[in-house]
Amino acid sequence: MSYGVAGALQEAVCQHLLADPGVSALVGGGVYDALPAGPVPETYVSLGPEEVLDRSDASGAGALHRFTVSVISEASGFAAAKAVAAAVGDALLGAELVLSRGRVVGLWFERASARRSGRAGRVRRIDLRFRARVEDN
Repeated sequence: MSYGVAGALQEAVCQHLLADPGVSALVGGGVYDALPAGPVPETYVSLGPEEVLDRSDASGAGALHRFTVSVISEASGFAAAKAVAAAVGDALLGAELVLSRGRVVGLWFERASARRSGRAGRVRRIDLRFRARVEDN
């Protein structure tokens, strides 16, 4: 197995979302790997947890990354969060991510979960789960 591509994949996803016009139109630069100190925008995107499974074979090292991209919003209703979640999905599906190490063989949407959280359920959160098959070369 190779976990060596994990950082490169995370960086590529973050940079791709920041550069995507649809995502940028809705959250500006509000795409974070780690939340900044101080206040955050009303609606933003956060890279979340991942699970990695070995997918090496005779041709070389590889892995299947299951990762979460979260949309968090304090806007009333789910409409704003769902618009951003749709833009994130549109940006990543079919994206040709350029990695600093390895390569993406495929990238797929797996599932989404929308819920209320925070004090009095005022925060909307949509977790989008993707899977990426990578090769380490």
